[in-house]
Amino acid sequence: TLAMFTDTSLCIGCRACQVACKQWNELPLEQPEWTGGYQNQSHFTDKTYRLVRFIEKPQANGQLQWLLMSDVCKHCANAGCLEACPTGSIVRTEFGGVFIQPDVCNGCGYCVVACPFGVVDRRPGDGRAFKCTFCYDRQKAGLRPACATACPTESIQFGALEDLRARAAIRLAELRERGI
Repeated sequence: TLAMFTDTSLCIGCRACQVACKQWNELPLEQPEWTGGYQNQSHFTDKTYRLVRFIEKPQANGQLQWLLMSDVCKHCANAGCLEACPTGSIVRTEFGGVFIQPDVCNGCGYCVVACPFGVVDRRPGDGRAFKCTFCYDRQKAGLRPACATACPTESIQFGALEDLRARAAIRLAELRERGI
């Protein structure tokens, strides 16, 4: 099974992943939303499948700490959206991702309420569900997802699930050793 590991300690908030996703999936531009900070949308939209979140965390000393996170569909092992879909529109791909087939979707919205992360939503125009495709078309061509390819700090890593779990354990130990 292929997966992604996002190391938030390496994210610099550059949005290269967000732009790469938008470009690869040919998602149209949208007017940025005023969120009160640097985040350009408050949540995923039918034009933004991946979103860099800028979270301000107040510290005891009165300062702010920035938590930066590139957020996206988790392609859950036990995907509520997949289980809730009555039409079979949502499938697990041969690479392990959860993919919505828009031509099969009837727009019922069961997947929207079944997603615990609020990732799945319906298009305003036709009501069909949408979310990150895990770059299924790129994976079929032997390529990595666009977001992982574009990330300059390798905050987003793509590969075999077991390899990523091992990398994550090593990274976690390094950060804990540094007191983070």
